[in-house]
This record gives sequence, structure tokens and C-alpha cells, in this order.
Amino acid sequence: MTRTTAAEADALWAGIDDQRERTAQLLERLAPEQWEHPSLCEGWTVRHVAAHLTLQRERPRDAAAFVGRHPHLLRSRSLNAFIHDVAVVQAELLSTQEVVGRIRAGIGSRRHNPFVTPLETLTDILVHSQDIAIPLGHELDMAPGPSALAAARRWDTRGTWLARVNRRLPIEGYRLRASDIEWTRGDGPEVTGPVGALLLLLTGRPAALSHLSGEGADALRLAEM
Repeated sequence: MTRTTAAEADALWAGIDDQRERTAQLLERLAPEQWEHPSLCEGWTVRHVAAHLTLQRERPRDAAAFVGRHPHLLRSRSLNAFIHDVAVVQAELLSTQEVVGRIRAGIGSRRHNPFVTPLETLTDILVHSQDIAIPLGHELDMAPGPSALAAARRWDTRGTWLARVNRRLPIEGYRLRASDIEWTRGDGPEVTGPVGALLLLLTGRPAALSHLSGEGADALRLAEM
């Protein structure tokens, strides 16, 4: 991550706080059965995703203590499996009210998980809030500015270990262009739409294609059929 100014850091964390509050408000409105509804993440319920979002501020000693209390997590087969298994345990430990409270308690905090940057925290809350909202048929706004920051980070790190947690869609050879903010990446047939939808595409969510248009979007939809 390149060095940011104080103003840029403030804007980034304000985006995180804003989406945490939006997500908490959505979760507060859910009926009990909606918490058990499948999310956009395969094998994850809404409850699992929401519980995962309570773990955005873990220090190394916090993570070590959690695994120490639940040693079966060490048998997880991969990084993705480990992240999923931790979320399942956390979901079992917390009531829905506690999940909402912990997400909201993160507002104003600038602590983030080790080995990642605040841009990963931003991506996490933006994308996972949609993993919850979209399958339930809820509209949950994402501010274009923070979404563009997260999309740029996902584009820049798409060939690194940070991208391994996401399904890889065949986006190479396309030009991604936001319709609600100045943001363009890549070359080729155009995929255009809200930058939040482009962020979902960059993180492997085909559901984003219903909000995108252009020759490139048409080709990606055919590839998903």
C-alpha cells in the first residue's frame, strides 16, 4: 500500500465506518430465518458472514487465543476453509444481537487484522455487506468513493496471495469502467456500471453482472451460463 495522507486515511476509515453502520442497520431488521439464509459466499449463511465481520480488528494474540480455545481450526484444509471455519465458530458463540453490537462497536476504531492493510478491511465490509443483502433482496448502498478505493486495491493485487480468498472470474482482457465515478482499469470489450458492482466482479461475485452492461459484460454472462 502506498503512503497515504492523513486526509486520505480519514476518508478510508470514514468509508469503513459508514458501511459498518449500514450493515448493522440491515442486520437489525432481519427476521430470525433470514439469518440462516444462504449468502453469496458458497457454504456460508448470512449469520456466518455477519459473524466474520465481527473479526475485523483481531490482534495476533487475539487470533492465537481463539485458535487455542478451538484447536480443531488447525485442521482446516486451506486458508479459505480456515476463514470459513472461524466464522462458523464465531456464529455459534454470539447471539444475533451480539453480532450487530460488535460490528457497530468497530465504528471509530482504526485497528485492522495483521498482515493486511485498511484497504482489505474496507473491501471486507463493502463486499460482505452485499453478500448478505443481495440474496435477501435488500438494496444496500455502497458509497462510490470508498468502493473505488477498494476496487483499485483488488485490481492491483489480483495476482497476489490476497486474491486467493476470492473466486477468480475471467476479467483479464476487458475494460472495466465505472458509471458513477471516474474509475477505469484494463483494456478490451467494456464492462460498465456502478463501481460497487465492479468491486463485486473483481472479488468473484457473478451476481454483479445483473448491474453491469456493455459488450464485455455480455461475454462474461455467457461464460457464466
